[in-house]
Amino acid sequence: MKVDIGHTGISDSALTKKISAAESALNQLQSGELEMTGWMRIPTRRNPDEIKRIVRTAKEIQKKCELFVVVGIGGSSLGAKAILEALASGGKEKTVVRFAGDNLDPATLQHTVDEIQAKESCLCVISKSGTTLETQIAFAILKETMREKYRNAANQRIYTITDRAKGILREETRCREYVSFDVPEDVGGRYSVFSAVGLLPLAVGGVDIEALLGGAEVFARDGERCFDAVKYAAARVCLGDEGKRVEALESFDPSMETFGLWVQQLFAESEGKQGRGIFPTVLSFTRDLHSVGQFLQEGAPVIFETMILFGKLRDDMILPNTVGNELAGLTMKQVGDCVTRGVIAAHQNAGIPMIIITLSEKSPFAVGQLIYFFE
Repeated sequence: MKVDIGHTGISDSALTKKISAAESALNQLQSGELEMTGWMRIPTRRNPDEIKRIVRTAKEIQKKCELFVVVGIGGSSLGAKAILEALASGGKEKTVVRFAGDNLDPATLQHTVDEIQAKESCLCVISKSGTTLETQIAFAILKETMREKYRNAANQRIYTITDRAKGILREETRCREYVSFDVPEDVGGRYSVFSAVGLLPLAVGGVDIEALLGGAEVFARDGERCFDAVKYAAARVCLGDEGKRVEALESFDPSMETFGLWVQQLFAESEGKQGRGIFPTVLSFTRDLHSVGQFLQEGAPVIFETMILFGKLRDDMILPNTVGNELAGLTMKQVGDCVTRGVIAAHQNAGIPMIIITLSEKSPFAVGQLIYFFE
């Protein structure tokens, strides 16, 4: 993983000052003295027994279910959804993971009801309190669907991830004897993807969660990698001070769009306080070059870009002769690389500050590093 802030136009003196402040903030995070910073220690102090139990439970779910419906909103589901889409294996897993409870649209929920009725299914609800409106409604309806279908066996197909000791969902879990995991007390929802909140859906979806955590652990223990996060934080603050109030999170890989939405929540909810913060938005290239590309190059100069690139692609295609003489015989990656270089050059010429994050490949290990970096 490499972080390039050389295209931001920030002066060395301004950056040095902000880096010093960012290093001080990182030391505070690493001290363990601040509240709700337990996420810092999950990769390096993870409980091997809990990981084994998550993997074992995931295998049990895979054996009996074609469909695993995860009910949750925001930090309770967005991280797992982002990683599953980013690491999609092309649908090879027997058990498909679906997400529900992040809206109040009856047609969307009815589609999930229909899927549960048509397929062997399991249900998992993720909520620390159990009282989040969207989650509460979706769980109530889908739980009734499960009970109508499976009768007395429904409780063996319902899983919960909630507060360890209190809340209506914990009470129901005890009463119904659902298989359950805990939401860590010192971890906020948007930082919870490395806990059971993210790991159980990911394991059911076929993600190697040990490799994911391994990437995060390597990042957490490596001072040079942590300094990349310090540089990024410092550059963002410098750009904000210069009036760049919008950060466009970008990738040329469409499977990374939900990952961008996860980062969007992480940043907006963490920074958007007391009249402060940089507004994060998500762009998917090349699609959005044909819509907001004009604004990026010629609109109000309030945006800076953070672009995520990958060195290796899992799949590639050779273009046939029917595409035309100029492109025939090239691979899609070759064309994509040319477009990427062209976009970077054009946006540099337009004076748009740009931070470029490059990973050698898109794997669970690499994505684990990327998650910890943004956290």
